[in-house]
Amino acid sequence: MKRHKKEHHEEHMDETWLVPYSDILTLLLALFIILFAASQIDQKKYESIMSGFNSAFTGGPSVFESTSEMNINITDDNAGKNNEQITTETDRLALGRLREEQDMMAIKTRIDQYIGENNLTAQLETSITGEKLIISIRDYALFDSGSALVKTEAQKLAFIISDVLREYTNYNIEVAGHTDNLPINTPAFPTNWDLSVQRSLNFMKNLLQSGDLDQSRFRSIGYAEYNPIASNDTEAGRAANRRVEVNIIRNFGR
Repeated sequence: MKRHKKEHHEEHMDETWLVPYSDILTLLLALFIILFAASQIDQKKYESIMSGFNSAFTGGPSVFESTSEMNINITDDNAGKNNEQITTETDRLALGRLREEQDMMAIKTRIDQYIGENNLTAQLETSITGEKLIISIRDYALFDSGSALVKTEAQKLAFIISDVLREYTNYNIEVAGHTDNLPINTPAFPTNWDLSVQRSLNFMKNLLQSGDLDQSRFRSIGYAEYNPIASNDTEAGRAANRRVEVNIIRNFGR
């Protein structure tokens, strides 16, 4: 009799354990994503993620598909919040600049009206720049030649300016003294620096005495001859350079 070789079939390893193993990995992944989401996002997003996992585990899209969709939603939501913040900040700045411009124009109008009513166009002028509103006062309207003592008649002007500033408390004020380039050498004022500083300080004191103003918003400074607005080569230019400025500093600029 022919001996028939017994056919040997390959034995296959039992792979039934892979199913629960993969389920465990999926659950662990879901757990870590939930923990991460709970620490990074708000309640609304958390509920959205939980809804996605519930759908995945009850026959909906796979957990990986749900996670991908949820990431997109989170990203879009964050982008919306960022855009909202940017828009809010932009609106705040725009509103601030608008109100500031209205304030600058209102102050200028008040001072210009006073100048016109009192025929002071040769002594005072106002201007608005991107940094400040300038009230420029010729030196002879405030002081005698070579002196830093504020004239009695100039104290009314200090009162008018203070009265206006009292209504606009959000701005810092700089009182600046300027001279021409002709040297001065007196016992009281050895240099133009001394004269410009003392003039600015004395007029600032008059402003503060004339009204209930927040003194922390004020400063005085002397520029001597180093910030001219006209040429010092002529008498008219030198006269224009001898001045005191009350500068109302913008908060936003333009």
